[in-house]
Amino acid sequence: MRITDTLFVDEAELEERHIRASGPGGQHVNKASTAIQLRFDVMRSKSLPDVVKSRLRRLAGSRMTKDGVIVLEAGNSRSQERNRQDARDRLARLIERATHAPKPRKKSRPSLSSIRKQKAAKAQQGQKKALRQAPKIED
Repeated sequence: MRITDTLFVDEAELEERHIRASGPGGQHVNKASTAIQLRFDVMRSKSLPDVVKSRLRRLAGSRMTKDGVIVLEAGNSRSQERNRQDARDRLARLIERATHAPKPRKKSRPSLSSIRKQKAAKAQQGQKKALRQAPKIED
């Protein structure tokens, strides 16, 4: 299965199971196993670099088991073939997202003029509230 121009996943690493689907199909749903459960063992995969594996672990979230297996279920269509293609496309998109390195965060701080403006606005707000108070009586 092709992910990017340089990254391929071996078909032997994918495991498909046919399960019963819920949803459209009428009585056919109760008899045919049209939904697909696609399993991909990320940690044992020889196709993916270690960097992509670690990013994929973070991106997959609850779709990945403790053993490092991604489990995707597709059952929206009545057709088994369409469900199979949907599950494979979703897996390919997930792996493709993991190939991109996150943009590093650059530390930033407010400019000196913005700090001065903020302090001036706070002083003005405090003065406005102070003028609302009743005058103090001095002996």
